[in-house]
Amino acid sequence: VQPPEKPLQAEEWNKLREDFQLPGIFEEVMLNSMIRCNSPIDVAKSLLTHLAKRDGDVAYNVLVKYLTLCVHQGQVSEIRDVYDIMKVRFKILESGAYNLLIKGLSNSDQWRMALTLLEEVKKIMVPSRTCYESCIKAASCHQEMKLAFELYNEMLAKGVVPTLDVLQSFFYFSRGMKGAELQKELFGILLYLRENQIYPHKTFMRSIKLWFESIPGGNWKGRLTKIKDSGQCPVCSHQLEDSNLTEEEYSNLSERIITDVIHGTDTFRKTSPKEFEAFQAFVESRLPFDIVIDGLNVSHIKSRKMQCENLFEAVNCLAKANARLLVLGRKHMLTNSSNWKREIMKEMQNKADFFFAENISEDDAFLLYATLRSGKHCKFVTRDFLRDHKACLSDGLTRHLFRKWQRGHQISKKKKCFSSRFSQQPAFRYDCVVQTTGDTWHIPYKDVFEEKYSYQVPRNWLCIQQK
Repeated sequence: VQPPEKPLQAEEWNKLREDFQLPGIFEEVMLNSMIRCNSPIDVAKSLLTHLAKRDGDVAYNVLVKYLTLCVHQGQVSEIRDVYDIMKVRFKILESGAYNLLIKGLSNSDQWRMALTLLEEVKKIMVPSRTCYESCIKAASCHQEMKLAFELYNEMLAKGVVPTLDVLQSFFYFSRGMKGAELQKELFGILLYLRENQIYPHKTFMRSIKLWFESIPGGNWKGRLTKIKDSGQCPVCSHQLEDSNLTEEEYSNLSERIITDVIHGTDTFRKTSPKEFEAFQAFVESRLPFDIVIDGLNVSHIKSRKMQCENLFEAVNCLAKANARLLVLGRKHMLTNSSNWKREIMKEMQNKADFFFAENISEDDAFLLYATLRSGKHCKFVTRDFLRDHKACLSDGLTRHLFRKWQRGHQISKKKKCFSSRFSQQPAFRYDCVVQTTGDTWHIPYKDVFEEKYSYQVPRNWLCIQQK
């Protein structure tokens, strides 16, 4: 339906409703259309007034739609009025309404009221990311950084994951501000990026650079660079952290993955203990491998190609340097089909060891086990991020080691064809995460904005030095 351009009288609304095919949902459809067309607020208001006179009240979902329009347009007094109506009529509101109210109020001079509402939400549920971030941005925008950081730390403590957008806003609004406590908090955000292997995008990186350079009396200077293969920064000649784990770190990590992830409850939901024992015996009799390949995952790299051809290309490429390969396959690959040709499978089995699991098995545990048992040199190939397994590890240090090991050992390939460089990747001798020595910071960044986490490591770095 096309919303009217000016407010209507009761009979005009009735007429439109009668002409509509499904009169029962007329008001909701009309308000959706008003939101889409960003209709004048008085037009929507005339519909609500008509409803209130006709039915004696306005339904909750209709009020929420009206509220959405008010928030889009920054109609603060209307937002407050809707809140007053809702407070009287409904004991508690659901998260969608709170998100809207807090967002609408935090963008106005009534932003402190958004904080009061946030307290109200906390009594009944964990506030959403939107609620927290609206309040954080409002506080930052009014230079109340202490309050903004209190909310941020509370959000993290409750397990609510911040967006890159709100993390960037801290650096943006803190520009030129003094204070050791503020600096400590912002360094904390950089360490959060390190801990979670998050790579800021270009705009976010610029905000970090400009903040450092604006610290009164700080004498920081940021420059963009590409780190040499040796791990040395061309700008400050500093050597970046080594990507290799020490022997002790490696053995602690393998022990923990084998106890927490592989023998944890996780594995055997999709794999029988008997099958896993057979796999362990298979691996132990053929150790060590140089590269372990998640066959099913790799076989889907290029959708236009036959699955066995994708895998064949990978095996061929990785076997070139006489590497010992283990391919984790599934039993259905042995049945001659349009995707799995018997002669190609035979040829591959001359170049690599294959273990064929049941068709419903969980490959990740197999992949991790074979790679870790082969030793520090062994790499693995999959396009999965293995996020679930990091979550199974019970402490922060082990999770950090897992990510570091993953960054140095996971060979990943996007949909482009396998090239000879494929077998060399990842070739970084340095660890690709945010790192600091106190008077230098090195921050890897991406050219494009990506909200999701990624193991694809960037080549671009920001080097920040204190002169």
